[in-house]
Amino acid sequence: MFVSHLRVWEPPAEDLSASPKLEWTEPIFRRRLSQLTKMTVQAARDIFEGGDISKDTKIVFVSFRGELEREFKVNKTLIEEDSILPAAFSLSVFNAAIAQATIALGLKGGYNCVFPSQGNFKDGFLAAAAPVLAGTEENIIFVYADENVPDYYEEFFDGQNCPMAFAALLSSQKKENSVECKLEDIPRSPREFVQKFNK
Repeated sequence: MFVSHLRVWEPPAEDLSASPKLEWTEPIFRRRLSQLTKMTVQAARDIFEGGDISKDTKIVFVSFRGELEREFKVNKTLIEEDSILPAAFSLSVFNAAIAQATIALGLKGGYNCVFPSQGNFKDGFLAAAAPVLAGTEENIIFVYADENVPDYYEEFFDGQNCPMAFAALLSSQKKENSVECKLEDIPRSPREFVQKFNK
């Protein structure tokens, strides 16, 4: 299997809550999007804009935490007001980020979402790569994203706060600037993946 077309978006170290501006989208579309969704939309756009990848290519989205901040706000509203606004709920679900990317970019291949057990990036990657490894798909777009962990989660969060999103093409055939990916060499973290395959 081969990895190519890696595109990464991450906030600057001095402001981990920053988001891409998405100025190419309509203001009414982007104004309610979270950091996670904005990063996902940007990474997806970058991979499709930067290569000759068909918009019919299937996508697998992986995230450790999903819409963490939105889910907190929805739960807080439910506890305090005993109700949930439909729009708030629909933007808090796990597939919201990649769904918004497919809408913004007019993608037609469909997507799956994976929540890796115990924050194991390798498990998520293997789930995404499975169709290529099994020979049922020649190409898959692999998208990973996690947002900044809000301050009110600090006492419960023992992982590394590393907000970023990236998209990469996983292929059964070698392509220009692709890097071979052997199963035994798959990194265990998103940061290591970017360092290994960002050639």
